[in-house]
Amino acid sequence: MQEIQNQKVKEKIYKQKLENGLNVIIIPKKDISKKYIIWGTNFGSIDNEFIPTGEKVATKIPDGVAHFLEHKLFEQKNGTNSLDILSALGVDANAYTTNDHTAYLFEATDNFYEALDELMNYVQNPYFTDENVEKEKGIIAQEINMYDDDPNWQVYMNVLKLMYKDNPINIDIAGTVESINSINKEILYKAYNTFYNLSNMTLVACGDFEQDKLLEEIKKRITKNDEKQEIKRIYKQEQEQVVSQEKILKMEVNNPLYIIGFKDKPINSKEKVKKYIAVQIILYMLLGKSSETYKKLYEQGNIMSQPDLDYEFSNQYAHVLIIGQAKEPKEVVNELKNTIQKYQQNGLEQQHFNRIKKKIYGDYIMQYNDVGTIARMFLADSFKEINSFEYLEQYDEVTLEYTNQILKDTFNLRQMVVSIVKGK
Repeated sequence: MQEIQNQKVKEKIYKQKLENGLNVIIIPKKDISKKYIIWGTNFGSIDNEFIPTGEKVATKIPDGVAHFLEHKLFEQKNGTNSLDILSALGVDANAYTTNDHTAYLFEATDNFYEALDELMNYVQNPYFTDENVEKEKGIIAQEINMYDDDPNWQVYMNVLKLMYKDNPINIDIAGTVESINSINKEILYKAYNTFYNLSNMTLVACGDFEQDKLLEEIKKRITKNDEKQEIKRIYKQEQEQVVSQEKILKMEVNNPLYIIGFKDKPINSKEKVKKYIAVQIILYMLLGKSSETYKKLYEQGNIMSQPDLDYEFSNQYAHVLIIGQAKEPKEVVNELKNTIQKYQQNGLEQQHFNRIKKKIYGDYIMQYNDVGTIARMFLADSFKEINSFEYLEQYDEVTLEYTNQILKDTFNLRQMVVSIVKGK
């Protein structure tokens, strides 16, 4: 296995791409009682148009197939449900679907290899019938309806729809009640056979492991015999400008919710990690607890806590999100605009920049304290073609001059949108 070290966190990872194409990453953590394993495929909600394995013509699948597949994989041919079996073993098991990947995981202190048997069995052996697919539609429809009534989800989906016209990121991960009703077992098998190819998957384990022994145990449990393949995904060309700049929705909420978004260009270069760090620094300088803008809004009683500050990116999309609650969201927007314009004109303040940069570094270091956080981070980053150590290694390359340029390029007020949910 390839050994990669990072002296800043005194961590090692071991990587190997198996002959069947599966990418395995093992992160040993000595004397830690918890063991965490996550197996993901580079298939998310945005991958709804592609050329299926063994075919030459592109197909478009209904919205929500990746999420539907995640639900269905737990159901086995013998009538058992793998989640129930894993729970009976005393492990904490789960799964999730994002815009760009689907993952199956568990955390254990005991019965690790018994749980690994079950995880690697159900992920490799799908069982879809007309009856069990039809039954699942009702369950997922309830989930979709529940999110339709969730103000936090609606304010998030609306900000994506304000930014993106053709990119499928503006579609709910679970799809719609109408789209899932058109899903059948043939569609599920077509998506599974295309995207659950071992060469499109990564398995990450973190805990007190001997890496060579664990790798052999993983190899023993691989029963699929996939041929390596290049998956041909098809995405529509997204326009550069936003769709609209504001959306206000009325729902049952105590305090208005808001998300401020900045649509950015997708990052395909090696600069993606460096840019991510710079954007994080800018966000905390704009609206972190130590910022003048936050203090002013807090003292006015308009906001009660620091907003969530995030930068989401992949090869297909990139955007900044500022998520919070405020008595008057429009005032937050106006204060933010004024601060951005001031910083773009005068530049970021050096001492504040240095302070926030150290805080960001500390946050990265803290992530290495939890086996689950580590494993999920390395999985998600692997699908972005990033080694998670790069955030620590490129930290010193992020200068004030570079960050000022990112502020001008990424925080373009013409690309700014605002989604608000306020009380009826």
